[in-house]
Amino acid sequence: MEYDEEKAIEFIRKYVGDDISNQYSDDEILYVIDIIWDYYEKKGFLSYNKQVTDNEILDDEELIAFVNKELKNDQTILMDPKDVGSIVKGELEYEESLEDA
Repeated sequence: MEYDEEKAIEFIRKYVGDDISNQYSDDEILYVIDIIWDYYEKKGFLSYNKQVTDNEILDDEELIAFVNKELKNDQTILMDPKDVGSIVKGELEYEESLEDA
């Protein structure tokens, strides 16, 4: 399956539950997704010619810290860091669901 931002947002909303989902707009969740993909690009994970080795496996905690740092630096969107962690994990689960399909 191909990555679909609208489906990703829908998946994330279900993953994080109503308490978190109701606090943020689709645009705010999409902004977090964009930061995740910025991280991937910065780390070289999007390069077609690159082979991922065991040492380059995605570090969830590093990714969450990166997203929180970017949100703090940008100050456009205010999100609880715990919520950011849940949203990031939801996005990662969405990516995994595409691999399993």
